Amino acid sequence: MSKAFTKESDGDDDDEVGLPPLPPGGKNYITPQGFERLKTELLDLIDNERPRIVEIVHWAASNGDRSENGDYLYGKKRLREIDRRIRFLTKRLEIAEVVDPSVHAGSEQIYFGATVTYVDDEGEERTITIMGIDEADSARQQVSWIAPVSRALLKARVGDEVALPTPAGVRTLEVLEVTYPEPGSAAG
Repeated sequence: MSKAFTKESDGDDDDEVGLPPLPPGGKNYITPQGFERLKTELLDLIDNERPRIVEIVHWAASNGDRSENGDYLYGKKRLREIDRRIRFLTKRLEIAEVVDPSVHAGSEQIYFGATVTYVDDEGEERTITIMGIDEADSARQQVSWIAPVSRALLKARVGDEVALPTPAGVRTLEVLEVTYPEPGSAAG
């Protein structure tokens, strides 16, 4: 069968490939800065990137034979990727619950948005910031609020010991310090 007669899948089943799903019935917590970053990305895709690619595809289509036209084929593929990302961002922003962690500034209890320093039962000290699943970046020591370590630490206070179940067994974490961004500061 000729490739011209095969249909590419454009179903919604791959809209969130590689991205963590929301917990069933859970909320999509996000910091104000994370919400703005996603909104900015969405608007850039709609206002700049998509129209630019549409123009390229239109130009390439006007050149005649589309079957071996790289600009046309790549452009159509890129448009599908952009449209998929636009759908994903739109869905996530619609259900986002913006939580400002600075309201807890000065608190010693761990809530969403906290930067937590803890030591594990092997004496290794770590510092993480608990963020939304759409904004957490492990390279910046940011952990999603649904991650096991975050769930173990949430609601604990400085000096508390919490149990973290792992495949290798239960680990004990002791909370050493909890900080939040100051009100009005641009964190993230």
